[in-house]
Amino acid sequence: MTMRLLIAVALMSTVGSRDTVRLRPVLHVCADSTRLTVEPAVPMPGAVFLVRLSNVASGTQLAGEVARQALHFVPESGGGAVSFAAVPIETDSSAIEIAVRCSQGEVVDTLRARVALGRANYPVERLRVAPAFGREPDSTIVARTRRESERAREVAEISHATPGLWQGPWQLPRVSRITSGFGRGREYNGTITSRHMGTDFAGATGAVVRAANRGVVRIVDAFYYGGNVVYVDHGGGLTSAYLHLSRQAVAVGDTVERGATLGAVGATGRVTGPHLHLILRYGTVTVDPLSLFAVAGDSSARRVAGTTR
Repeated sequence: MTMRLLIAVALMSTVGSRDTVRLRPVLHVCADSTRLTVEPAVPMPGAVFLVRLSNVASGTQLAGEVARQALHFVPESGGGAVSFAAVPIETDSSAIEIAVRCSQGEVVDTLRARVALGRANYPVERLRVAPAFGREPDSTIVARTRRESERAREVAEISHATPGLWQGPWQLPRVSRITSGFGRGREYNGTITSRHMGTDFAGATGAVVRAANRGVVRIVDAFYYGGNVVYVDHGGGLTSAYLHLSRQAVAVGDTVERGATLGAVGATGRVTGPHLHLILRYGTVTVDPLSLFAVAGDSSARRVAGTTR
């Protein structure tokens, strides 16, 4: 069972107007019995984690923020609530701040917590690719990749406004060997040019790629680096992207169920061979997909996350 860290929180009460202060006693929407915990107990840079509240009063509206990304709480049995959150990989702090707002009418309580972070170690991979992908891109390619990055960012931002569509545990897009993990520095033809911001799954060209969970397809296109791509908005801040596909089996606007076929493994874009490159984001924070599978995956996904990370 995953250990949970009980965090001491500072409880602060505010009200909406001076008249309210004079006419009413100060109310604590998040009572003294409300507790905030995180899972895992020590989140890592570049990872998803859970923010969990217990003993939340009935009718309380919950909101919050971690790393400038909104929290989206869903109810749990026994009067609790839980939200995903994320730690940016580039954080240079030893801790991350959590703020949760509990409101009823004009009365708002804010629970604040400071959570210690683990230390992540991301090694450097040395790869040989086609010369066109290893040298400095020209202005046309720079402009194209900038447009593609902006489109991906827009999907990530929209996900905060999309109601949560994901249902049940998350599943692997492919049950296969992981050939390259998240966060590694990438050296192409002798020059370190990027960080590997996803997880690579082995597969022969044509092997099926499935949706990790329910969501709406936002992008189906051919990107310069990603090749044939599919981006899925799962709502509640979560998006996933599937790169280097040999074919795409969905269209923009489709609602796909968990396990639905999105396309097939390929070798399009900047690759050294056929594989699936999976990207996961919470808002605009790109995170290790295995961190999501570890806290919210089905049994197969949790097993892979536990043995690979």
